[in-house]
Amino acid sequence: MVCQKRVLIVDDSEDLRDALSAYLTKSGFKVTTASDGEEMNKILAISEPHLIILDIMLPGDDGFILCNRIRKTSNVPIIMLTAVTDEIDRVTGLELGADDYITKTFSPRELLARIKALLRRSQFSQGLEHSRYICFSEWKLDMLMRVLIAPDGVERKLSGADFSLLTLFLRHPNKPLSRSIISETIRGREAMPLERGIDIQVSRLRTKLDDTNHSVIRTLRNEGYMLNTDTIHES
Repeated sequence: MVCQKRVLIVDDSEDLRDALSAYLTKSGFKVTTASDGEEMNKILAISEPHLIILDIMLPGDDGFILCNRIRKTSNVPIIMLTAVTDEIDRVTGLELGADDYITKTFSPRELLARIKALLRRSQFSQGLEHSRYICFSEWKLDMLMRVLIAPDGVERKLSGADFSLLTLFLRHPNKPLSRSIISETIRGREAMPLERGIDIQVSRLRTKLDDTNHSVIRTLRNEGYMLNTDTIHES
């Protein structure tokens, strides 16, 4: 028996919840829904889904607050829904740890493709390495616990997007990675023209690495980014 992937939809529109629930259920997912943060918390207290679709505009705590709260305890992939194309919403969501975003003009097929891409990425990153640790530039990534260990030994939590991006760099040390390659690998889609999502995620990862001078992750003009260090694998 194949285990169904669990998707939680958090949106205050009953019509949208019902439509997406029907479509995703037909596509083979086990779907639960919530109309606000309070209902979402009750569901998460019982079972953690494999992916959360989270609306930004919600009664009570908005999607940004809920995303930030989720990220304190979980790396579950999060797709944020926004009713507007304002870049500030997309930037804020990514900075808070969301893995992807989509405007409410989307088609169900597009959302399904995003969901499948994130779930593939999540499953792929969980089994990337046989080594427990990957060491680089005095830092260490714990592949099992999915935490970053600083040079002073202090652990720093990573969002799912941060973990996947860092793992991608660690698998290709000293090799240029274009924004398109990064987007296709960690999101399952090409970066859109003028999209800043990848740059924001790299900036967030640099902050986690205290990489203020960009010596660990270099920016390569007209090429993308590169992890500027060798890696060592430890069991």
